[in-house]
Parts: sequence; C-alpha cells; structure tokens
Amino acid sequence: MDHRSKLNPKQPPRLPPGLDVRSAAVLREIVEQYVETGEPVGSRTLSRLLPLNLSPATIRNVMADLTDAGLLFAPHTSAGRLPTDRGLRLFVDGLLQFGELSEDERSTINVALAQSGRSLQETLAQASSMLSGLSAAAGLVLAPKGEGPVKHIEFVPLSPGRALVVLVSADGQVENRIIETPPGLPPSALQQASNYLNAQLSGLSLAELRQRVALDLSADRTALDALTNSVIEAGLATWGSEGRAGSLILRGQGRLLADVDQLEKLGAIQALFERLETEETMLRLLDLAETSDGVRIFIGAESGLFGSAGVSMIVAPARNTQDRIVGAIGVIGPTRINYGKIIPVVDYTARVIGRLLG
Repeated sequence: MDHRSKLNPKQPPRLPPGLDVRSAAVLREIVEQYVETGEPVGSRTLSRLLPLNLSPATIRNVMADLTDAGLLFAPHTSAGRLPTDRGLRLFVDGLLQFGELSEDERSTINVALAQSGRSLQETLAQASSMLSGLSAAAGLVLAPKGEGPVKHIEFVPLSPGRALVVLVSADGQVENRIIETPPGLPPSALQQASNYLNAQLSGLSLAELRQRVALDLSADRTALDALTNSVIEAGLATWGSEGRAGSLILRGQGRLLADVDQLEKLGAIQALFERLETEETMLRLLDLAETSDGVRIFIGAESGLFGSAGVSMIVAPARNTQDRIVGAIGVIGPTRINYGKIIPVVDYTARVIGRLLG
C-alpha cells in the first residue's frame, strides 16, 4: 500500500474493517508497546494504558477475539500478546498516525546529504548511514546506473572471429566489450556497423538506441547485409540490461541482529544479507519502487524478497525532476520498527536523493 497520501497529521486514521473501537484501541496499544519494548503485553498493563475505561477481564476477551482473528498471538506460555504480521499490516494500513517532518528535521537531512566536497557515491553512502541511524535498522540506497546519451560507438577488429565494441557516453565515460563475429566477416562490415549506429544516435540513450535498432532490423530498414546486422545485434546485446540494477549501498546491517536470540533466526538474517547483494534482488527492489507512487511497507514475506524472517521493509522511489524513477530508498529492520517515525523520513530522503540522482 502506498502511504504518501497518508502523510498528513490532520487526517486521523479510519477504523479498519472488522474492528470496533475497543478492538482497534487494544490492537493499537499492543502494537505500540511491541514497537517500544518488543515484549508481550498483558491485560492488566493494557487496562492502565488504554484511555478507555475497560476492566482486565473485558480486555482479555477482546484480546482473545483478536487472537482468534489472527491479529495477535501468545508467545510460548506468556499470558501477554504480540501482534502477528497480519496484525501489524492492519495497524499500518488503518491505525497508524504519522505526519510531515518539521522544518528542523528536513534541514538536518538536507545538511547531512549536502554534496559539497563529496562524490555522489559518498553522498549516497551517507544517506544510507543516516537512515540506519534514524531508524535503528539497516538503511539502503539503490542507485541504478545512469543511461544517459551515447556519444559514439565503434567496432574494432581484434582477430578472426573477435571484435572490440567501444562505447563512449556523452559524459566522457568509455566502456569496452569483446564480441564474437561471424565467420567470413569482412573488416568493412565492422565499419559499416559503426557508421550505421552513430548515424542513429542523435542524443539517444543505449536503451533507446537498442529499441530503435530492433525496429529497423525487424523491418529490414538498415540497408546492410545479414552479417553486418548480426554484428550490430551482438554489439548492443553485450550491454543488454546489464547495470540496470546499479549499486546497492547498505549500512547498519548489524542492527538487524540486535533482537536475534535464536540460531534459526540468525541464519535467516544472514541469508537476507546474501540475497540483498544479488542482481535479482536489486532489480526486484527497483520494480517495487516503480509500482508505487509513495512509500511502501512490506511486513514479513510480503515483498517476495525474503521469507518471514521477522523483518519489515519500508521503501520509496527516488524520482528526478522529470518524475522518472532513478533509484530506491528505504530501511530494512525488525517488524517492531517505529513505522510512524520512519515513514516520513524515508519519504523525504527519497525526494532529496531523487534530486541528487536527477
């Protein structure tokens, strides 16, 4: 669920479907105590905390109903209750109150991410560390490789059956790839391939160039022979979708281990660290960001990135001034992360980073 539309302190949360006022109050208080302490909450404690005048016996009945509904559970033999992932989801979607950051808080983030004297990579690392410090969780910043305009492409013969593809971007970066060439390919074909691609560039990114060339090849509009066409396809394919995921900067991983007291959970968190470093996971993070307008919250296994390892992820897309998604910002932490505090921070940081990456 996107939460940017809810970043308004003047809008009180609406009562979730299926909950009356008493049930909602009990669920909210249990979740808030869980976020603060991580400990099960009993009926006597709730009777002192709730603004409603409810007896412990009445609260026990409400807790029993919430447990039957799958929103609470009793850990081990404790008389207290903790929220399930489903209960947390209901709380986040319908009972959580949060608002915009204050001007001082915004200023703190802006100052922390000021780029003066730092490279963009150093600034992104600072953003990840800042999010980790503010959330007591792991901060993540995903910055995809920029696909700016391509300035020049050149095919250079190396040896029979091999050629070097040289790509020069508009900002002066040079990348090389080696490709296999068809048997019997004359050197003139490589020059023709270079001439054809450079004639198509005119400020296109590599992705846009691939799309244009694919249309030309499918319509047989290149006016080149089949061997030269195959070289063009092979040359562009060497980049393929490579680099789309860019780089993932993760800081504060140790915070995810703070509440881990079981070997099984420790193994799950370690597996999470390993998955976060894979290309597949970074692409999935981008996909999650691209399908949302604002902050998204994933509890347990909801994101599809990891199993139910007692973790939650809050992530937001970073958009540039043209409203194009250029990355993703977020935190990964225990399910008792302070959602109300962190959601506005992630939302605002994503906007700041979007401007930097743009």
